[in-house]
Amino acid sequence: MAWRLTQYLDTQGNRAVALRQDTAPGRRLIGATTTYELAQQAIKAGSDLLSLARALATGEEMDVAAALAEGRVLAPLDHPDDAHMLVAGTGLTHLGSAEGRDKMHRDIADPAKQTDSMRMFRMGLEGGKPAPGQVGVQPEWFYKGDGSIVARPGSDLVSPFFALDGGEEPEIAGLYVVGPDGTVFRLGYALGNEFSDHVTERQNYLYLAHSKLRVCAIGPELLLGDLPADIRGTTRILREGQIIWEKPFLSGEANMSHSLSNLEYHHFKYDGFRRPGDTHVHYFGTATLSFSDGFTTRKGDVFEVEAGPFGLPLRNRLVQAPTKPVVVKGL
Repeated sequence: MAWRLTQYLDTQGNRAVALRQDTAPGRRLIGATTTYELAQQAIKAGSDLLSLARALATGEEMDVAAALAEGRVLAPLDHPDDAHMLVAGTGLTHLGSAEGRDKMHRDIADPAKQTDSMRMFRMGLEGGKPAPGQVGVQPEWFYKGDGSIVARPGSDLVSPFFALDGGEEPEIAGLYVVGPDGTVFRLGYALGNEFSDHVTERQNYLYLAHSKLRVCAIGPELLLGDLPADIRGTTRILREGQIIWEKPFLSGEANMSHSLSNLEYHHFKYDGFRRPGDTHVHYFGTATLSFSDGFTTRKGDVFEVEAGPFGLPLRNRLVQAPTKPVVVKGL
């Protein structure tokens, strides 16, 4: 049984939130028009998000698939002020397929292949899942941007004019709101396309920070409750309506070298990330990339990510922004 929230625009252009169970139609919430507002109400009332959503789900029936097809579905979480949403993530957190895992273990055993990336991965294998009450090894961490970089489901992923590549990264993202006393509340999880410039990153690992400063997407639905330990999804690329690359991807703690709680701790241990009222989107990493298979994306390609517990798939089209001047003036 899966309960999920969807943020959307109704047919009059008004913001709304709907709750649905499994494949049933959604039901509009009465008394909350955004996920953020719903979360604030739940925090104030000391309620869990699902219980409050169920109590408010007394409005009209909502067809999530139809709204998505009409471009009316929004990202499942945002903030009234984009500057108060932080989008970040962690890498080198997933074991990957059995074949990939075997290869990584062989590399670990070869001193000649002890790159910083491989050492970081090994640290996660050895200390990324600490015992309850203990602190594990910290993961790789990266910043992507504020709320302005989150594209809605079904919309374009606009790669900057200077990008060398635009590649998908199918991931699960955790969605959070910080309460008035700095307590972090996890609302749930969503499908994500973290989207990066892998050609830039490949030039030099110190370009990782540059490669991550890109748009991204989450949704279309927010999965409430615990994340299943074993998530099996599919990521694909379509060109002119035809699938030209497709691969399964794995996520969930059973397929990761870090526990979710360890990733969350090492993000929210920083005081600046526990600012009351802020929202956070945190990507948990992936082991599946078309770039790793030697695939080159093109403008117009459509990325699609799907996994059973998350309902409808996340689809976005790749476009590239036109060249524009970058002007810096002294005052």
